[in-house]
Amino acid sequence: MMVEDDGNVAAAWALSRPKAMPRFFTSDTHFGDARILRSAKRPFPTIAEHDRHLIERWRATIRAGDEVWFLGDFAPGYGTQAVGALLAELPGVKHLVTGNNDDAATRAHPGWASVQDYRELSEDGTALVLCHYAMRSWNGSTRGSLDLHGHSHNMLKPLPRQFDVGVDAWGFAPVTLADMLAGRRDWMVRQRGSLSQESAPD
Repeated sequence: MMVEDDGNVAAAWALSRPKAMPRFFTSDTHFGDARILRSAKRPFPTIAEHDRHLIERWRATIRAGDEVWFLGDFAPGYGTQAVGALLAELPGVKHLVTGNNDDAATRAHPGWASVQDYRELSEDGTALVLCHYAMRSWNGSTRGSLDLHGHSHNMLKPLPRQFDVGVDAWGFAPVTLADMLAGRRDWMVRQRGSLSQESAPD
C-alpha cells in the first residue's frame, strides 16, 4: 500500500522493518521510454528487449521481502495500468523517491510502500541522504553521511561519499550499500594502479 510521506513514514518504517531485511537501491529504469536507449547509450536494440532485461535483472536480485528504494524515473513510457502490472511483477517492498519523469499516476500508485521527494535513512550507523538529483552539499556531508542519487545515468563524476544508484552504474540491477562501497574501493585501487603505471620510469 502506497503511503504519501508526511515526514514520519521513514521513522515508522524503520521501527517495523525486520533487521534481517536486505535493503537495495536503484533508479532510472525508464521502462517503456525508447529515448533512453540513445540518451544513456544502453546496449539494447529495442525498448522491449531493454525492459525485459531490466525486469530479469531485478527479479534475479530482489526477493519478495527485500526493501527497495527507487530514486526516480521508473516508467515514463508506461500508462497507469502498465505501471501497476510492472510494480506487481517486480518483487520487493518498493519505496519511491520521485524523479522528474515520474508522473502523478506513477506517484499515486498503491504499489509503492511510500512516496516522497527526499528521504534520510541510516544503515549500519551510516547516514544516507536520498534524492533523485545529485547534490553539491547535503545534510551531514562533513560528518560522514552519504549522498545517494540517480538522474545522471553514470555520466557525472561523483564527489567523495556520493553514489549514483542508477541502473547504468550497476549492471542494470538494484545494488546494496555494501556493494556500492566495495565498488568504490575497487575503483580507487584501479585508479591508484593506473597512476603508478603512468609515473613509473620507462
